[in-house]
Amino acid sequence: MAEMTSYPAGTFCWVDLATNAPEAAKTFYGEIFGWTSEDLPTDYEVPYSILERDGKRAAALYEMAPEQGAFPYWASYVRVMDVQASAEQAVELGGRLVMPAVDVMQLGRMAFIQDPTGAVLGLWEPGSLFGAEIDNTNGARSWSELQTRNTKAATRFYHDLFGWTARTSKSLMDGRYTLFELDGKEVGGMIELDAEWGSMPPNWSIYFGVEDCDRAIAAAKRLGGSIVMDPMEVENVGRFAFLGDPQGAIFAIIQH
Repeated sequence: MAEMTSYPAGTFCWVDLATNAPEAAKTFYGEIFGWTSEDLPTDYEVPYSILERDGKRAAALYEMAPEQGAFPYWASYVRVMDVQASAEQAVELGGRLVMPAVDVMQLGRMAFIQDPTGAVLGLWEPGSLFGAEIDNTNGARSWSELQTRNTKAATRFYHDLFGWTARTSKSLMDGRYTLFELDGKEVGGMIELDAEWGSMPPNWSIYFGVEDCDRAIAAAKRLGGSIVMDPMEVENVGRFAFLGDPQGAIFAIIQH
């Protein structure tokens, strides 16, 4: 288990779910990932529910507001030193500010940006919440992947914003898969959306680790979820699939 006490700037540190059915989501993800939940009171009308695995903080969920749209979604956050400065820089680099920097009680400060290719990403400047206490393990975020139609623009944007470098992996997808690295360590991946993906919008997808991919798929279906992409096996990576929860939020699972 990869237990965390901090995250370097420029790395993924947190994920949360905006949902229209928080109690149902707690049950669904609790059965699949072994999560328990603890509701934190907020300055708003709804709690922020911390999701834990074996007592370690893994993610969170909350009831989405009407202005967030009609479809539940998972969001990813990258650790930054100064969320205001990073948000301004993102705009200067051709991105768009989706939500200006705001204090989240004593937990930290956040903003949401949209990169020039259309994918939305959260920025997190920690207060008392540095991020997830477990990462890259079962029941936790295990990988983050940008799916976009303009890999060149995305590579340039994230290099200038976070210092990421891009490396094509010859062993993944016949050399069509890009790995983002920071200081020589992998921080995420990128794949180009083509005609096979249909009208899927650019996005940052989240992979969660599971002990058994097929068993997790069966549990998701039993609990009212759906299979968005059938399971696949990638050599030296693992077996993975894309699923939808009963409310429609999409996420991926990968077998460790």
